[in-house]
Amino acid sequence: MKFDPNWFGIQGLSNDDHSNPGSRYAEIRQALFANAYYLSDGIPEEPLPVYEVTLGRVLKGLVPCSRDWLFPKAAARTIESHADLRWGPDRRGYRRLLHPNGICLFGRWIIDAEPPGKKYSGYFRPGSEALVIARYSTCCTETRRGYFRSLSMVGKLFPTTDPNHPERLHTASFITQEDLGGTKSRYIHDAVLRNAPDTTPLRRGLGFPILLVTGFVFRMTDKEIANRQLYEIAELGKDPMQATKTPEFLQLTVADGQPKIEGEDLDFRNEILRMIYGGETRRTLTFNIEVSDEGTTRGLFNQRRDIRNWSRIGRLVFDEAVASYNGDFVIHFHHPTWRNDRNDATTVSRRRHKS
Repeated sequence: MKFDPNWFGIQGLSNDDHSNPGSRYAEIRQALFANAYYLSDGIPEEPLPVYEVTLGRVLKGLVPCSRDWLFPKAAARTIESHADLRWGPDRRGYRRLLHPNGICLFGRWIIDAEPPGKKYSGYFRPGSEALVIARYSTCCTETRRGYFRSLSMVGKLFPTTDPNHPERLHTASFITQEDLGGTKSRYIHDAVLRNAPDTTPLRRGLGFPILLVTGFVFRMTDKEIANRQLYEIAELGKDPMQATKTPEFLQLTVADGQPKIEGEDLDFRNEILRMIYGGETRRTLTFNIEVSDEGTTRGLFNQRRDIRNWSRIGRLVFDEAVASYNGDFVIHFHHPTWRNDRNDATTVSRRRHKS
């Protein structure tokens, strides 16, 4: 599908968002593989498309009337909508304003039978296993190693291990990212993805104004701008009579033993595709799941998280990946709204947005 750089799709709430009957893992997987950017399974021969993030696009609609500003509508929609796919009336999806370049991963979320430390509820509980669809992306335009970029992984858990589960299921999301200002991590092995990342704004260089606008819009939309709570996973599949027990912090890192892919200026999407499909047989890509409940935040402009006593409680194992139009424009990940007490649903701090 040819991309029109002046097209945005519906950024605010739409029919896709108001109707949420749940989703089937197999149907989402099929949609994401339907229009890959390359013809054969595995590694693309031509460069993957790179969609730009610009200050003009994040300010689209601000003038002459702030009520038409698209970015706040998009930010509110990510919190209020639980849709897994947003097709739109033209079946073209919507333009991502901050993370337009990504690759989708398919696999399993696995919590150890006897993880160390504190025990949690839902799909953090010991022995839990769920199907997961994730999107690994970068903010903003830069996709190549050797340049400042902020790698990110968001994912949705399906409360089943059957890829062909016949019933629609409601999913739970997680959101993780590197330093919001960016890093020069050469390999994805070097990236530390957290639900509460550090922020070093001046690393953005010419993208610094976009980060300022992002912080302003996120502050308009929710109480916390750089910390995404994990209670959806802790409540997924939980007995309603059982107390919610949610870790405060989540950290994802590539597990030891994964091959490193060489190449100057290598696009992270090609790096991941080569890791999985580049050997004589298909390989898996595994991330450690670590959690903690001990951490402090310091600084306002340069924000640092001092998180202590990480416990490895499980792993994310991916065995398929695809870079596709629907992976960049149609799949949607819900952002949980902030709770003053992450274990208490009555302490939601944000009023519902009216569009």
